[in-house]
Amino acid sequence: MPELRKDPVLGRWIIIAKERGKRPTDFVVEKPQVLGGFCPLCPGNEGFTPPEVLAFRGGYPSQSNQADWQVRVVPNKYPALIIEGELGKAGEGLYDRMNGIGAHEVIIEAPGHNDAMSTLPAEHVALVLRAYRDRLLDLQKDPRFRYVMIFKNFGKAAGASLEHSHSQLIALPVLPRMITNELDGSLSYYRYKDRCLFCDIIHQEIEQNIRVVCQNESFITISPFAPRTPFEMWVLPKRHTSGYCHQGEGELYGLACILTETLRRLDRCIPNVPYNFVLHTQPLRSGELEHFHWHFEIVPKLTSIAGFEWGSGFYINPMPPEEATQYLRESLDS
Repeated sequence: MPELRKDPVLGRWIIIAKERGKRPTDFVVEKPQVLGGFCPLCPGNEGFTPPEVLAFRGGYPSQSNQADWQVRVVPNKYPALIIEGELGKAGEGLYDRMNGIGAHEVIIEAPGHNDAMSTLPAEHVALVLRAYRDRLLDLQKDPRFRYVMIFKNFGKAAGASLEHSHSQLIALPVLPRMITNELDGSLSYYRYKDRCLFCDIIHQEIEQNIRVVCQNESFITISPFAPRTPFEMWVLPKRHTSGYCHQGEGELYGLACILTETLRRLDRCIPNVPYNFVLHTQPLRSGELEHFHWHFEIVPKLTSIAGFEWGSGFYINPMPPEEATQYLRESLDS
């Protein structure tokens, strides 16, 4: 029988359509096509991107625009928002508008054209995560920006337009609706119970141990109780902290270890599966929030969004998260 589940953070309902249940091998994933040819993100082509705003060479920050980089951050050549100018907020009757001011950057995760975050050493992925943190710290100095969204599109179906492994950053002058809803939902829980909802989720998941994919001393990966898609996962710090930018070097390494393990498990279950991952963190300059908990959400592209989903706001997921967790747990042991 199908089951309705309610997301405890957003209050969003999900349909778990068990009768449509599938094994990992039942999902059809388009085989990636290697296009080859010129790549502007490869070493030696630095002149084909805007000048870097941050790079790590030998593990140290640098801005030399030379080819010996490990991780490189550059402005997007075709930005969704531009950094120059004023917001120019204005009203037109009941409508609001402002100039498209923001920042749009590309984090080039490794020099190798065929490198993937799931196969890179944890020490290298820690540099990518450090780049996320350092760009957050820098962009929060700009009073025009209220939020920085960091995300990765992997695979054509997930929106990736370049083969070279990269993620993106967009600084926004407004709060995204998703983050506002998470802040409101977790604040409502905190006012009622005087505890962080995300901390309670972590404690319950560890105690029940039916949706824990993997964990280490400082971080945990879970399948959420009400996932939008098969194999959706959340990566959370066990220690309460609302801002990703508060992570120290040791914590970034621990995060890199669990993130690479999580992505390896996903890739072993469904090779080359396209996915998005998004960092959910506190608004800029908000200070530590007792009710919110930063986390990564990994959402594979295995189901389609059609009329029912658009019209209702519901998602239909053919795989219960408990089953997905079992596949993910066993994936590296097979």
